[in-house]
Amino acid sequence: MDYLDQRAEDYGQVRELQVVQRNQNRIKIFVFAVLISVAAANVAYPKPAPAYPAPAYPAPAYPAPAYQKSYDYAPMPYSFAWAVKDDPSYNDYAHQETADDKGYVTGSYRVLLPDGRTQIVNYKADDYTGYVADVKYEGEAKYPEYKPAYKADYKPAYPAPAYPAPAYPAPAYPAPAYPAPAYPKY
Repeated sequence: MDYLDQRAEDYGQVRELQVVQRNQNRIKIFVFAVLISVAAANVAYPKPAPAYPAPAYPAPAYPAPAYQKSYDYAPMPYSFAWAVKDDPSYNDYAHQETADDKGYVTGSYRVLLPDGRTQIVNYKADDYTGYVADVKYEGEAKYPEYKPAYKADYKPAYPAPAYPAPAYPAPAYPAPAYPAPAYPKY
């Protein structure tokens, strides 16, 4: 390789390096322009005003409480009871419950079940033992004998239709005759 070829090759490599550097500079300029435009857009638009003005209430006249407000209130004692007994509709329900000021709840409820028994539930509940129920049943389950809505020898009360059964003509084309399939024997 002679001197001129070497210089031409060096010139080609220098030229490629200049193109790469130019492209890198263009990318840097583009990224910088994007950052500037984002920063300008944030400053260009002011924060929107609220849809309604903030109320101007005077400061409260009472001092702030000296204790931390708690939403865990002490249990309040209560007692209630209700009952429904309607013989025509077979509704027989009742519920009674009592609670003391320590959070101890006792109660019972009674329900007439569809099979004729009465379910009685006595329960106790507190923070220590949770909900404890005692379930009892009064009476005996009675399932009515199944009677279908119709009888097997039922005859309709209406007469047979007076019109004749339809008579369809035989088809005009012959019935196809397919040969029996022949299976190979193994």
